[in-house]
Amino acid sequence: MNTLEAIIIAIVEGLTEYLPVSSTAHMIFTSSILGIQENNFVKMFEYCIQLGAILAIVVLYWKKFFDFKRLNFYLKLICAVIPALILGKLFNEKIDAILEKPIPIAIVLVVGGFILLFVDRFFKNPTILKEEDISIKQAIIIGFWQCLAMMPGTSRSAASIIGGMQQKLSREVAAEFSFFLAVPTMLAVTVYSLTLKTWEENGISMKGYELLASNSNQMWLFILGNLVAFVVSIFAIKFFVGVIKKYGFKIWGWYRIIIGSLLLIYFIFYQ
Repeated sequence: MNTLEAIIIAIVEGLTEYLPVSSTAHMIFTSSILGIQENNFVKMFEYCIQLGAILAIVVLYWKKFFDFKRLNFYLKLICAVIPALILGKLFNEKIDAILEKPIPIAIVLVVGGFILLFVDRFFKNPTILKEEDISIKQAIIIGFWQCLAMMPGTSRSAASIIGGMQQKLSREVAAEFSFFLAVPTMLAVTVYSLTLKTWEENGISMKGYELLASNSNQMWLFILGNLVAFVVSIFAIKFFVGVIKKYGFKIWGWYRIIIGSLLLIYFIFYQ
């Protein structure tokens, strides 16, 4: 992976992390189309540039995250992230195996697109119009919905937003809570990838931080990728909130169907 490729992947991450279109699928397909050689650093890079996207949420919603008097807000996030931490650990190897198979991911993109076409019809008359009214029980249920995103192509954002709407949250509140929940979820993935998960470089097993420290170019790409993902995510989040307020989720459903279909054709006939 060179500098330009790292910037492109980071832009894709920033644009898609908080949209209901699956950032993981977009990064995998972008890497394949660019011809980036798959190795452990590339895999770790795609996991860990989520750190930049996390910081974008913290910066945009800093009043929420640094209001330490509202302990209930932090408690809801902790409870909501627990299902993903447990199930993610249990199914980590199976998830890694699926990430190497682009055709199933493209199919999930299409199927998820059809679901988004009808989400606004399924969940009408919301009763939760602000984050403060979300209960601990509802937060935990949304956390289980988020676990559907363990299947690459599903979209963490889409799963948690749909889960929120199923729990009677308005579109806007469901989207915002999905943003908030992303912070502990993706932070856990990043920390695990850097400190606990073992990667191999030239036949040598290393922790993520050791892999970065062993190569100054890789460290540079990691820092650059997170910086680009941070900046792009700020604009993407503001754009997404405006779109769902005005149009709902149908536009993203059609997007997933079109992109997923094109990718299916590409990987079936041209790979």
